[in-house]
Amino acid sequence: MSDETTSGTKSGGGESMFTVVVAAAANLGIAVAKAVAGVISGSSAMLSEAAHSVADTVTELLLLTALKRSDKPADEEHPLGHGPERYIWAILASVATFVGGAVFSIYDGVHALTEGRTPGDPLVSYIVLGVAFVLEAFSLRVGIRQVRKEAARLRMRVRRYFRLTADTAVKAVVMEDSAALAGLLLAAGGLLGGQLTGSGVWDGLASVLIGLLLVYVAWVLGRSNAQLLIGRPVPEQVRAGIREELLSVPHIIDVLELTTLIQGPTEILIAAKIDFRDASTADQIEWACEEAEEQLRERYPSVRRVYLDPTPGLRQRGRRAGGAGGADAGSA
Repeated sequence: MSDETTSGTKSGGGESMFTVVVAAAANLGIAVAKAVAGVISGSSAMLSEAAHSVADTVTELLLLTALKRSDKPADEEHPLGHGPERYIWAILASVATFVGGAVFSIYDGVHALTEGRTPGDPLVSYIVLGVAFVLEAFSLRVGIRQVRKEAARLRMRVRRYFRLTADTAVKAVVMEDSAALAGLLLAAGGLLGGQLTGSGVWDGLASVLIGLLLVYVAWVLGRSNAQLLIGRPVPEQVRAGIREELLSVPHIIDVLELTTLIQGPTEILIAAKIDFRDASTADQIEWACEEAEEQLRERYPSVRRVYLDPTPGLRQRGRRAGGAGGADAGSA
């Protein structure tokens, strides 16, 4: 990730909200249509796709909750703000994808394979799949447009931005919509296979594959959010830039320890142990800390909190240890 990754002044929160709302609205209508088509045709794959869309709708509602609650300002009870709360809700969203979509799809697919269902008329299902494909493609287009816009603003490759972004709401929408399109193709393949062979095996197999696809999506999203919830530092290149800015401030001669923490898509905490010049006065140290914070915020507007701790360097510690040793020897 480049130094500019954390340089945006805005999180794109409004765009993220719009992206999630579009996805939720599309999935809600699609879920109802798929369920009706599944009941009419008796297709296991269509019922799995209905469960998939229901899980996606629940996921988007949880993501909307995450976006709303994480934007609350810091208060006395939450001095560091509510940014990490979005990752808690996003993890719950990945669990909903797993339980509501994957488990049902695999179970129904296995049941269809063992039961040996006879496929019904797939016409309604084909129509619903076609409409759903158009709506899911539109929702995916909105998400990809935001990803590309952010990647271009940060001068990053789209794939690299998507892998490292802390905006997991948009990441979830893009991954779920991509999985939805793949699931629709699998369902269509299952219907076509059943229509050509007269066997329900293809339909059941499509349902199982849809479930496995959802397992993968839930695992990737859950892992990404867990890393951010546990505490993920900014990328190494950004940490190097932070050290560079700190060392450019007068009176600062070394950065002994640097800790960074991503608390949200545009919310970064920096804490560092700083070695100041021995001759620096208390007033100079105070103003150096102020200047360091200003420089960091100017280069990385995502920086919200900076804590600098004046700490003796190795030379001072060595002199103090030597002086203490000499004093002990003299007294002896």
